[in-house]
Amino acid sequence: MRRKLAAGNWKMNGTTAALSELEALARAYPTSSIDVLICPPATLLHRAAEVVRDTEVTVGGQNCHAATAGAHTGDISADMLVDAGASAVILGHSERREDHGEQNEDVRAKARAAMDAGLKAIICVGESLEQREAANTLDIIGGQMSGSIPDQSTGENLIVAYEPIWAIGTGKVPTLNEIGEVHDFIRNRLERRFGEGVGRSVRLLYGGSVKPSNADEIFGVSNVDGALVGGASLKTRDFSGIVDALLKA
Repeated sequence: MRRKLAAGNWKMNGTTAALSELEALARAYPTSSIDVLICPPATLLHRAAEVVRDTEVTVGGQNCHAATAGAHTGDISADMLVDAGASAVILGHSERREDHGEQNEDVRAKARAAMDAGLKAIICVGESLEQREAANTLDIIGGQMSGSIPDQSTGENLIVAYEPIWAIGTGKVPTLNEIGEVHDFIRNRLERRFGEGVGRSVRLLYGGSVKPSNADEIFGVSNVDGALVGGASLKTRDFSGIVDALLKA
């Protein structure tokens, strides 16, 4: 049985004052039958890890470099994330792919580094609106998976997040059938590549305008094991609605 996961990506939001939201989240779920993860900006990561110490909530990074150390000004290695208290890292998010020109091979190298450091790699895949309208979604997802997911992946170190680019922060959500089609496709590809044991153990998250009002129905879709949530994870009152829906799923 795959353990459900509610993951929050704060993106480039949050200063010290935002840690009070994390404290409230940890208090709200002193025990839980699902995993709850928050990925704050790097400037808050160490303090966030201290806030959730000895609670059911964990923290992660939003990106890492493929190298373990070196002359990479402004970058952060996977080992540094671990040292700051991270248990996971988001990689290949569409905003990294678009804003920073990251290619599948870049994501793959980062994922290898993250896994080597003991982090769970949350690898993001997703299509643009143009690709969706051209009926190229599954080809795009398949290519991103082949290029971005390392051979060393297991159910312990890999999480795949499907985030249709056109749904991120827009309020637009694919139909439940569209979400199910992609998640079933991802599951099938994982099983074909890694075998049924590993393929069935990797958790698949949906991301893209997930909110309390639509979480229940999304979590009822085949092969949706949780969510990667953006803006709705910034406030405990919003994120709690999503966590509660996942607890009931």
